[in-house]
Amino acid sequence: MYKAKAYSAATPTSPLALDTIERREPTEGDVQLEILFCGICHSDLHQVRNEWSGMMPTVYPCVPGHEIVGRVTKVGSAVTKFKPGDIGAVGCMVGSDGTCPSCRDGYEQFCPNGIFTYNSADRHTGKVTYGGYSDSIVADEHFVMRVPGNLDLAGAAPLLCAGITTYSPLRHWGAGKGKKVGIVGLGGLGHVAVKLSHAMGAHTVVFTTSPSKKEDALRLGADEVVISTDANDMAKHATSFDLILDAVSAQHDINAYIQMLKRDGNITMVGLPGQPLPVAAFGLIYNRRSLSGSMIGGMRETQEMMDFCGQHNITADVEVIPIQKVNEAYERMLKSDVKYRFSIDMASLKAE
Repeated sequence: MYKAKAYSAATPTSPLALDTIERREPTEGDVQLEILFCGICHSDLHQVRNEWSGMMPTVYPCVPGHEIVGRVTKVGSAVTKFKPGDIGAVGCMVGSDGTCPSCRDGYEQFCPNGIFTYNSADRHTGKVTYGGYSDSIVADEHFVMRVPGNLDLAGAAPLLCAGITTYSPLRHWGAGKGKKVGIVGLGGLGHVAVKLSHAMGAHTVVFTTSPSKKEDALRLGADEVVISTDANDMAKHATSFDLILDAVSAQHDINAYIQMLKRDGNITMVGLPGQPLPVAAFGLIYNRRSLSGSMIGGMRETQEMMDFCGQHNITADVEVIPIQKVNEAYERMLKSDVKYRFSIDMASLKAE
């Protein structure tokens, strides 16, 4: 074991503050990273404040962060993909059982024994996993991604969550040339989804309640922007979408978007509203529409996403901050006061 610097929360109401944590020394199959950048995901805030206590109660101290890009400093003797000096990345998972049907099929995110990057049972230490608001991390090679050399590292970090969360359903439902794809919400997830859908060749339409976001949506790659509070604007697009990604985490009327789907169209939830959304069965039954959900992606698909982003030079739009401003960033995130993700420059931790 070795000591690492980190920012942690001691209780649900505590601010994140400097802490010292223990990391394991790399085993033969492990990669150790010096963390360079770590994105801030809204789920970090939920977890730090124990807002998912019914499903995923938080263990304190909690070190969040699952959008990690870093430089390889050590590798185990059995590691083949990385050498010291390489750039690697760790997303939402650092382990799974490797034997269940989901793992065998390449869907580790659905493994019943999956190990999340933080606030999960660490099978190596017997304690809890700690995330990327830290100066280093050690992970099994299988859960470390290669980062294309042309990508800006600060902007690449959020791809490990926002990127794969939107890429996976776009690929699963066949977004591409000749398809019409809607993106509901232009935030941390939605803005990456627009870039990915556009790069896949789909006719991409952004739904937003804010007319002020129209110009930015077009800049990001949208072909059209629909103001969802405008009934006439919505009516023009009724029954015309092959796929809609719903990236909104607030309460909203999902039935209005179901009506936008053509026959056999699908709407996939990637946002996490705090309360259940009422769904009218008639809207689904008519035109054989479907409603589904999607959660990150397996390791094979996550690497595929990273490579796709490298080919199309896609990164998240980020505001880079020092770790000392993380609590302020959380408050700003609650107010949607960021375009579109915060990325922590972890070099700032060295000053502590």
